Amino acid sequence: MNINSTVISGFQALNDLSYLLQGKEKALLVTDKNIEGIPAVQSLIAQLKQQISSLSIVNSVPPEPSQHDVAAIVAALPSTDVDLVIGVGGGSVLDVAKLLSILCVDGAPTLDALLAGEKPQTRTTSLLIPTTAGTGSEATPNAILAIPEKETKVGIITPVMLPDYVALVPELTTSMPPHIASSTGIDALCHLIECFTATVANPVSDNYALIGMKKLFASLETTIAEPGNLEARLNMLWASYYGGASIAHAGTHLVHAMSYPLGGKYHLPHGVANAILLAPCMRFVRPAAVSKFAQAYDLLPDADATLDEEAKSHALVEYFAALVKRLKLPASLEELGIGPDHLPYLVEAALDVQRLMKNVPMKVGADDVRNVYLTLFPALNH
Repeated sequence: MNINSTVISGFQALNDLSYLLQGKEKALLVTDKNIEGIPAVQSLIAQLKQQISSLSIVNSVPPEPSQHDVAAIVAALPSTDVDLVIGVGGGSVLDVAKLLSILCVDGAPTLDALLAGEKPQTRTTSLLIPTTAGTGSEATPNAILAIPEKETKVGIITPVMLPDYVALVPELTTSMPPHIASSTGIDALCHLIECFTATVANPVSDNYALIGMKKLFASLETTIAEPGNLEARLNMLWASYYGGASIAHAGTHLVHAMSYPLGGKYHLPHGVANAILLAPCMRFVRPAAVSKFAQAYDLLPDADATLDEEAKSHALVEYFAALVKRLKLPASLEELGIGPDHLPYLVEAALDVQRLMKNVPMKVGADDVRNVYLTLFPALNH
């Protein structure tokens, strides 16, 4: 898969978009109410209004949107006749913007048809601007929607959704609260380490994953400790972008398969669900990925070069567990009010995510999935 997006990056990279807006008359800006209020977004809106004759703004994208939310947004659009879709926000906003870039084309498949697997042929011009450093949605061919009736999430996947332009602008991420910066950062880390160790990993995805992990390990905790550190924030945006590019060329596996039911049924934020599962899942797959884990460990700023591969692979898992703890993210389902009586449902729902389960670098059965989930109920483990 080729990612042909033009990436604009750096402080104040949005200050002059006239070259990009030339010839565009009708734009649709997709965001949410919180993001809309950020000063840099306000000045982007002012710039768009100055240069484009018709600007519609959708600011109602909820966290973890369902297919009903997207259908309601489409139904409420004053017109689907637009020649530019701009998404500004976290992964949910960017996913919806990607879908709208397809749905705003004459004769495009309906949302229901896309969910049923129909492949779109084209989309309108799109610009994606992430305001969190986590999902990498701006570099993935995926749009993830909750399906409340089935208490799960599904991905609409097509390279047609990859945008024309991506802007990585660090000042747009400074208003992220620490818990959001932490959970989205862990989401990016899951993308990188899962794609790096997946059965479908390849030299292209490996390259993206290694560059992304090096940036993430060096910058994630700095962005939490120093919210105004724009260099660290830009590194995190790039780490997140490389995580998305890794997904576009490989695919995630166990963490994401097991986190989908946690988001779909219990509405846990995606990054939080991934954070809880990161160390337990990686502990399980480690024996099948010792060499890859050792390579990833070597990217840590304080890596111990004297360790052998086996020891490095164990040390990486321990680093993941300690990182989640340092970021003050939950480490068990019990503390989120989800009891062990939910295990049968969780196991069945996770095994159902075959698209990702087939990427796990070892055989995974119901007992394995159950045992990993069991570690998230410390009371049972005493």
